[in-house]
Amino acid sequence: MGVTDTSSSTLEWAVSEMLKNPRVLEKAQAEVRHVFNRKENVDEARLHELEYLKLVIKENSWLHPSTPLIPRECIKSCKIDGYDIPVGSKVIVNAWAIGIDPNYWTEPENFSSERFHSSSIN
Repeated sequence: MGVTDTSSSTLEWAVSEMLKNPRVLEKAQAEVRHVFNRKENVDEARLHELEYLKLVIKENSWLHPSTPLIPRECIKSCKIDGYDIPVGSKVIVNAWAIGIDPNYWTEPENFSSERFHSSSIN
């Protein structure tokens, strides 16, 4: 259930974001039509050519992470925001909150498929 649930949730969010952003949907559709030249069957051989769709997937994964809370265990003592965190402590990283922090991202609440264009962030 866990694997299919996260995959289906990711697809639902991606389709939802494209429906709310017709320009993104039209651009993604045009790219798929161009790359596969209206072939009846789409195969894996040319998926690497879908550059814009990759940006849509990156943006969707960033804005709607399938696992927004990531559990970790400290391998060495550290200090975070003035709190001493001893080795072996269990911490939960809120990936979603990091992704929408306006101190680090421009318009983080907006779906912008071009956000990661020419970016080293994967």
